[in-house]
Amino acid sequence: MTRTALDVHGKVALVTGGGGGIGFEVARHLADRGARVAILDVDEAAAIGAAEAIGQGARGLGANVADREAMTLAVKKIQADLGPVAVVVANAGVTPQPATLRLMDDAEFDRVVSINLTGVYNTVRPVLDDIVATRGHVVVVASVAAFAPGMGGSPYMITKAAVEQLGRALRIELAVHGATAQVAYFGIVETVMTRGMLDEDELGRELGGRFPWPFNRRISATDAAKTICDGIARRSARTIAPSMWAPYALLRGVINVGFDALLVRDKRTHRMISRLEDRLGARK
Repeated sequence: MTRTALDVHGKVALVTGGGGGIGFEVARHLADRGARVAILDVDEAAAIGAAEAIGQGARGLGANVADREAMTLAVKKIQADLGPVAVVVANAGVTPQPATLRLMDDAEFDRVVSINLTGVYNTVRPVLDDIVATRGHVVVVASVAAFAPGMGGSPYMITKAAVEQLGRALRIELAVHGATAQVAYFGIVETVMTRGMLDEDELGRELGGRFPWPFNRRISATDAAKTICDGIARRSARTIAPSMWAPYALLRGVINVGFDALLVRDKRTHRMISRLEDRLGARK
């Protein structure tokens, strides 16, 4: 496997979900390091605005990662305009409306899967020949949610666990070609999506309040992006931020057995789930 550092200067980098948040900061960092950045976002105006804000020849395009044909066409346009893609960061993602699996809207489950999981495949698949040819690097953005308890928001956890496995498979499959892949894990990142999930919803605030210190520590989108970009430069197999999640990630097989058993018996968790289901039932 290639272990040499990856200098992105002059190379084409594709970032999805780049209209704001972590994706925008990743695109900005890569452009500052000399990459020729293409920003994709479902909001075309946001993508173009992000590219204009970054400057340095960045390009902004509108595309929905859940639409395979649209993503294929967008990649072809990037290749025609900028050249082969050497770095891809599959960052686009959404959170579901809080719900238990029993009372969840089927369409909401499908929406999250189509963006968070199928969207990653739709992003990565069209550029893999380029990644092989350039001995490039793939980043898939997972989350500590890939191995943390998932009650009340399971579609997010399900998709992030699947993305983790997608990244691990890519890492092995690309090694024979001298290319590399990275799974990026994050705890709580201060973004619009996080505020909507943990700050603006009553039950979300209660859930967020149950994270003990230091796991409740939030990092900025800039900090998250720097972690990704430093990982690209090192061709890291995995990056995790904040760093206090690393021991949990390594010991998850042991920790989660006890953690799940604790939550199954925890009366406070029972009350929170009951309140969520009462709220959902009132809406039907």
